Amino acid sequence: MKTHLNTLFVTLDGTYLAKDGQAVVVRQDKQTKLRVPLHNLDGIMCFGRVSVSPSLMGACAAGGVSISFLTPYGKFLASVIGFSPGNVLLRRQQYRAADDDQLAASAARSIILGKLVNCRTVFRRAARDATDPHRIERLQATANRLGANIIDVKAASNLDRLRGLEGEAATSYFGAFNDLINTSDSAFEYTRRTKRPPKDPLNALLSFVYALLSHDARSACEAAGLDAAVGMLHRDRPGRPGMALDLMEEFRPFLADRLVLSLINRRQVSASGFEYLETGAVRMDDSTRKTILVAYQVRKQEPITHPFLGERTSVGLLIHLQARLMARWLRGDLETYPPFAWK
Repeated sequence: MKTHLNTLFVTLDGTYLAKDGQAVVVRQDKQTKLRVPLHNLDGIMCFGRVSVSPSLMGACAAGGVSISFLTPYGKFLASVIGFSPGNVLLRRQQYRAADDDQLAASAARSIILGKLVNCRTVFRRAARDATDPHRIERLQATANRLGANIIDVKAASNLDRLRGLEGEAATSYFGAFNDLINTSDSAFEYTRRTKRPPKDPLNALLSFVYALLSHDARSACEAAGLDAAVGMLHRDRPGRPGMALDLMEEFRPFLADRLVLSLINRRQVSASGFEYLETGAVRMDDSTRKTILVAYQVRKQEPITHPFLGERTSVGLLIHLQARLMARWLRGDLETYPPFAWK
């Protein structure tokens, strides 16, 4: 079982990372700011102008510590990873399954079901905690619509049909997203999803946390021996990590969206922490970025019982467990891929 280790987030422009013995040294203006043993890390995420020495890249690749480079907005640029620990037989079976419409549809159905169950749970929990009767009614209505989507997905067997149903459910989910936001600050009002670049603070938060989740999903694929580029639900596209995106789907509502909603509803982030650029993009300041990174790490450390395995683990390890369950399904050890369904 993978040990829950830490991710080192580097956000300050001009930072240089180097190897010193078996540790990562973080330097700013030639001054050492931090020293972290490599064996305590499972990933390093570099935002903006951050440099990494070749010797550190080599040590991280050999030690299974992934390094991801992202823009200050959180858009993924590139990763440095070592050789995959997976065997060739697993990957060959993954490629066969991706080319088999029936097998790919089976996995895609499970992934979408897990995502929609978690979306519905988000609204059910919000309805349980709400006090305004009109808001409760709207939240319950959305949960019911998602429940109907779940029934349709269970009955679907065609990949295109499944993808269409997932899109319909996403429209229902984000169409009612404002009912999940409990603040009078109009800056966080949801209008529509914008990604490259995000055009408002809410989309900037969602895109940034999705980037963090994507890093973890890629790491989970590599650790389980899966090819992060070849998914079942997501079509192959150069540069797109299809399997990592597949694994992310179940965790978008449970981990990413809920984290963003908590930060907004608890007033841990404010509109003053975002800058509107001439290009129309919105960029968060360094303080807001650090608030998100700390909250994300804290959330990943929270204990939880895996609903399928019955094992006590942490939130951060759930995606690694799902990657291993995907590998077990591909090997034929499981009849279907069991998604993570939050209760």
